[in-house]
Amino acid sequence: MGTIEQGVRQVIGNCLRIKADEGVVIITDRQTNEIGQALRVAAEKITGDVQFFLMEDFGTRPITFPAGIAEALQRADVSIYAAQGAEGELQTFRRPMLQAIDANPKLRHAHMIGITPQIMTDGMCSDYAEIQRVSKWVYENVKGAEAIRVVTAKGCDFTARFSRDLKWLISDGDIQPGRWKNLPDGEVFTAPATVDGRVVIDGCLGDYFTERYASLADTPVTVDVRGGRAVRETLRCDNEQLRGELAAYVFETDANSDRVGEFAIGTNTGLTRLIYNLLQDEKFPGVHIAFGSPYPTKTGATWDSSAHVDGVIITPSIYVDGRTLMDQGRFCFD
Repeated sequence: MGTIEQGVRQVIGNCLRIKADEGVVIITDRQTNEIGQALRVAAEKITGDVQFFLMEDFGTRPITFPAGIAEALQRADVSIYAAQGAEGELQTFRRPMLQAIDANPKLRHAHMIGITPQIMTDGMCSDYAEIQRVSKWVYENVKGAEAIRVVTAKGCDFTARFSRDLKWLISDGDIQPGRWKNLPDGEVFTAPATVDGRVVIDGCLGDYFTERYASLADTPVTVDVRGGRAVRETLRCDNEQLRGELAAYVFETDANSDRVGEFAIGTNTGLTRLIYNLLQDEKFPGVHIAFGSPYPTKTGATWDSSAHVDGVIITPSIYVDGRTLMDQGRFCFD
């Protein structure tokens, strides 16, 4: 564990590497304002060109992505989104914001949805040289994979298959121009060509579900996937309210919200436990998949969805074309 100040220095200095002649945009909200202000102060020590936006200044949450922020992002060299999620804002705010970020080829963006003081002193204080080493090792082992099987003691057993037309990406805290990455970082991910089998999500869920339901250890979500799509009648969860909300999200948002858009392996070996905040937990060594958007501008997928809900799977065994990459949550390094 470190301090918020150390976490801020990691964001500003190691991951974004802000320079004196660069323009910076920081977007935060009232709940996260302490972190937002700390990032602002640190950035202003380097550059005099910092624009600071508080989301509630634009109305009651959920809000629509404002034109003023879009214009600022067009001109910026660096941007940071450090705020909490609100139900509906993935569609109304964050996806349009990320589209604006993708449209600026020089922009380096740190995406910190759900960031908390705990994460700033934990995941943001990890050894990023080690994260980069592990991420490169995982990438080298999976980049040419035809199939990856994921198995857990709780009954998860599915196989994802991959296409050479879809890119594997390393997300290790090294943010380059024209790129955005979640912080804290540590994952290697792609869009699978297809997925078949039973998925048991026993860690936590993404979007607004994490804050609402936290740990799924006692109420895991089980769903069968066929041809890359979740099968509605197989969705199971002992928490009936969660099951109903997740069913509506996955099967009713749009035509592709039931499709597995992301397959990812967490590589932040500095993390020792889940904290039930997806921003950090998806980087925990293991597997997470997402139903919905495959991030087509990153992976090269030819389809999209307005939904994206991650599911963290704990202590998996991972088999890459039959070779063991991870055994019950532990990497099997060469």
